[in-house]
Amino acid sequence: MRYIPNSQADRQQMLAEIGIDSTEQLFAGIPEKLRLRRFLDLPKALSEPELLEYFRKKASKNEIEPAAFIGAGIYRHYIPIIIDALISRSEFYTAYTPYQAEIAQGTLQAIFEFQTYIAQLTGMDVANASLYDGSTGLAEAVLMAQRITRKNKFLVARTVHPEYRAVVDTYAKNLGIQIELIGYAPDGRMNLEQLASKLDSNTAAVVVQSPNFFGTIERTHDVAEMAHKHDAMSITNVCEAISLGILKPAGEDQSEKRKADIVVGEAQSFGVAPSFGGPHVGFLATREKYVRQMPGRLVGMGKDFSGRRGFVLTLSTREQHIRREKATSNICTNQSLCALMATIYLAVVGPNGLREICEHNVLKTDYAVTQIRERTKFRVLFSAPRFNEFVIQNPVPSGEGGATAREAQVRAERKRDSAQPQEKDEASRKVEGLRSFGLPLARFYPELGNARLLCVTEINSREQIDRMVQGLAS
Repeated sequence: MRYIPNSQADRQQMLAEIGIDSTEQLFAGIPEKLRLRRFLDLPKALSEPELLEYFRKKASKNEIEPAAFIGAGIYRHYIPIIIDALISRSEFYTAYTPYQAEIAQGTLQAIFEFQTYIAQLTGMDVANASLYDGSTGLAEAVLMAQRITRKNKFLVARTVHPEYRAVVDTYAKNLGIQIELIGYAPDGRMNLEQLASKLDSNTAAVVVQSPNFFGTIERTHDVAEMAHKHDAMSITNVCEAISLGILKPAGEDQSEKRKADIVVGEAQSFGVAPSFGGPHVGFLATREKYVRQMPGRLVGMGKDFSGRRGFVLTLSTREQHIRREKATSNICTNQSLCALMATIYLAVVGPNGLREICEHNVLKTDYAVTQIRERTKFRVLFSAPRFNEFVIQNPVPSGEGGATAREAQVRAERKRDSAQPQEKDEASRKVEGLRSFGLPLARFYPELGNARLLCVTEINSREQIDRMVQGLAS
């Protein structure tokens, strides 16, 4: 049965419609001995996350659900149920491109709110109406910087997401853009000494990511200052958008020289499910002076002839709308439905709620790091401050008395399958811990050997973290 709340005035109006004055009259036909005259003896109400956790625990008696400790660009965060309820409305999920402002005010307003949130979170002057995803968004930022500076040399940190870098390489391949990688220092952040040695007057922009692929927080303002000394632009990439709720925005500083010129990234963490990798929603924010070089669309707010507030596509700089040679991008549309999810999420949690979520990420990550250091043989690499990801390394190389995570998992699964009934639960928990062993980094950073990237967010309970650590220790 659906619960539809109503006010006292609503109740009185409904009673008047059927010709009675009170609810007592409405239930007069029910015998007094059958009527309950006291409050129900119910336990204290649970919050939405607590209620879902209650049912998950009940369901776990039927099936063991492995906890996930993998991030690397796509993150599992709690998604309020209200998001699915609202985006399931047909006027949202069937909305078309808002060319005709007079019949698309709701869509345009939702996009405008998304732009406003992104501008506030990044500290920038203006944000566009979303992009396809974070990786193509970074490529668009590089092309934007090339148009503005008319230079082709880009210095990109190796700590930028490797797959984002691959997309940038694909875009740049036939455009004369030169990509030079800047290594990372022992603390896991961009090597500023190496950056200083490669910066020159031919540099178009410096690209850095924070938190970076290792989860460490970069010195984005120092990077921006170094870039601006050589008349280069500063581009900050953000894969983990939740971090914007607690970290100082790259576009915010007392000194103009220390502010980023473009902040670009992926907003999937704002209420968009991982969905096996997409669709997600990219964003790009910049300074007002660069607005006409910004890709995609920009929704603006104004007033009509009657003085009423209205929304309209202020800029839409793709080749369909203007002369082909003046187009900044061939982006065909924005991810308006995913952007709406992000907008609803940010409206629901609010600034205080977003910061609280960030604090949970930081504290749970710190707990996981501490437990791994104290209870396992694994080393936690990189000393720089981190958000919700960190790198661990097995001190015993594979093939020298040690085992890869996959080998350990296979052995654990065999033991589980052959275990006695009373030992099944413990064996299953060990397998669960090994399945959540993170992302192997050898593919992207061979110099790190058997290192792996782990991620802890607010949805990972202490019990899950302890099981994961137990799996690493065994």
